[in-house]
Amino acid sequence: MNQCTDQLVLALLPPERIASVTWLSRNPDGSLMAAEAQRVGINHGLSEEVVRQQPDLVVAGSFTTPATRGLLQRLGYPMIEVDHAESFDDIRRITRQVAQAVGEPARGEALIARMDRRLAELARAPGPRLRVAAWDGAGFNASKASLYNAVLEAAGAVNVANEPPASTYGRPDVEVLLQTAPTLLVMGAGLGRKPGLRDNVERHRIVRRYWDGPRTLTIRQAYYICGTPLVADAALRLRGELRAAAARVRTPLPFAATRAL
Repeated sequence: MNQCTDQLVLALLPPERIASVTWLSRNPDGSLMAAEAQRVGINHGLSEEVVRQQPDLVVAGSFTTPATRGLLQRLGYPMIEVDHAESFDDIRRITRQVAQAVGEPARGEALIARMDRRLAELARAPGPRLRVAAWDGAGFNASKASLYNAVLEAAGAVNVANEPPASTYGRPDVEVLLQTAPTLLVMGAGLGRKPGLRDNVERHRIVRRYWDGPRTLTIRQAYYICGTPLVADAALRLRGELRAAAARVRTPLPFAATRAL
């Protein structure tokens, strides 16, 4: 009943053992298991759907549809509630939690081992550290202790949001962006996003002037929005995308040499 826990279930179990996943799991922008989600039924977080499907276990996120969770628990449906993961250690923990609950602990350990191999592969050949700003309508993004930042670092990027002067700002600030002078802006593709005032920051004329085109890399939110072992594969793909984008940048920013250190 949660886009993130659904991906764990889809990675752990064959389709015939899954009554349904949330309809959001079929969106490739937000799910790394969208193709697999097409092979099973869906739900919209409604208790009526769950009662009709009669599952042996309900797997939910800790913030997923509280009213539905409460009603299903009162009706006696077995349920586990899974925290949101903000680190690779969190991913190991919740993968084991879900794997144990669905009776597939060995499969869970295999997924964790695959993730750790990918992370080790990334660490063996880090290459030059590429300075980037995770930037969206809220300004600087991917703060420390977030999964987004962990994925960026695993991919070989230095996120300027966590360096002075950007690290002292909890709000969007184009002047600070100029001071930090990142080589690339990394933007997550919005899920069902509509135009709004946020675009005044994200698409500020200074941002357009200096970072439009090859200096902006738009990535799927699926790369970092959900903590599953699959994000290590996403980090590996992201490293290739970052390097390819950096290779297309032909000239340095005119103010890069004077940025604050």
